[in-house]
Amino acid sequence: MRKERLVVPIIASLAALWMAAQLLSSILFEYSLRQALSDLNARGEWRMQRVESHPGWLSSNGRIVISPLLGRPWRLEVPYQARHGILSTAIEGDLLPRLDTRLQQAVGDVSVPFYPRWQGRYYTLGGRTELRLALAPLIIEQNGRELDIRDARVRIEGVYGDWRVNASLDQLTLSDGEAGLQLGPVELESRYTYIEDAYHFNQRDHLHIGTLSLDHPELDLEIQPLDLHSEMHLDERELRITGELVIGDTVLKEDAPDTPILKGRVAAELSRINADSVRQIFARLSQEAAWGDTAMPVADGLLTRLEPLMLEALQDSPRLDITTINLQSPLLEINASASGALFFDARDLQELSLVDADNEAMQARWRSRLDGDITWEDAPSIAALWLGLPIGTRSLTFDLVAGNWRVNGRPLPEF
Repeated sequence: MRKERLVVPIIASLAALWMAAQLLSSILFEYSLRQALSDLNARGEWRMQRVESHPGWLSSNGRIVISPLLGRPWRLEVPYQARHGILSTAIEGDLLPRLDTRLQQAVGDVSVPFYPRWQGRYYTLGGRTELRLALAPLIIEQNGRELDIRDARVRIEGVYGDWRVNASLDQLTLSDGEAGLQLGPVELESRYTYIEDAYHFNQRDHLHIGTLSLDHPELDLEIQPLDLHSEMHLDERELRITGELVIGDTVLKEDAPDTPILKGRVAAELSRINADSVRQIFARLSQEAAWGDTAMPVADGLLTRLEPLMLEALQDSPRLDITTINLQSPLLEINASASGALFFDARDLQELSLVDADNEAMQARWRSRLDGDITWEDAPSIAALWLGLPIGTRSLTFDLVAGNWRVNGRPLPEF
């Protein structure tokens, strides 16, 4: 009899624990989603809005709209459904691309056979999220042009403050009459780490294209492979961007299929962009977007309002370090090995204007702020001949002085 008396309290306790766990799972999922959207908005590149939200103990659903921060030429609607479990939440939804009315009128009707679906899972205890998207072969047609995407896959995983993206596709083909562009396989690896509100962040990306092939009546070109490495770092002091482009064998398929016309690598770093000014620009852009609406996402005169902040971002005299230029042309028997740096003079920034940048006098004023040099070692004799230098000159130093180029102390000739 005593055992029977214990059954009801035990069942009631288990039910209460299950309900509490379900509620906690729902609350943590909602909190993580709000935090992720807030941090992505703070990054300053996209506008993330949750336009519908229906949270619940057992399930939740809603709709998120992603669009460029400035303007609304397109938007991506992401309806989702979440089923909450004690240890994890299963999520699934659709991706619905939408075009602005004016852009739709400009490009015409776009035919898409179906919209892709995605699936994911949020783990309650660790706060880790996994999202997966797989596309079956997809063909999009528009005004005689055709985009053919074969087996695209995307995987997003991570926790608050540390996200990884892996995306790949077997082949992408763009056809427009007699011209065509084909590339694949393509792989993208990206990692994004940040603190709250993206006050500091670091993003590393690696894009690998196995083969890029261009078919055109005037040019048949193939590059195999092509790699782009980039890193963007924002800390207390500066925004710093580094990049490296590695170009594989580039051949003219019709004229010289066996001898590359170009291959090599180029690496550079842009630094000394004032961090506080960058953060203020991101905040102001988000504010401008929040004030806008569908008809007028950003009010006229945005550049005028942003100009003081954008000029202040240059106050630490940004520099561009060209760490490596190493290019070879076996077909032309020319090699280029160079390095150098360019600097911006940040004195008296009030004399400059972005609003009037289309004015020739203002463009000359901007150019006059640039100084630096690039040195080309072991240059071929033909290069010296082109530049009007003695034919035996093997080292070429290109100096940029107040916006004017000189080579080995002489004015750069006009071509």
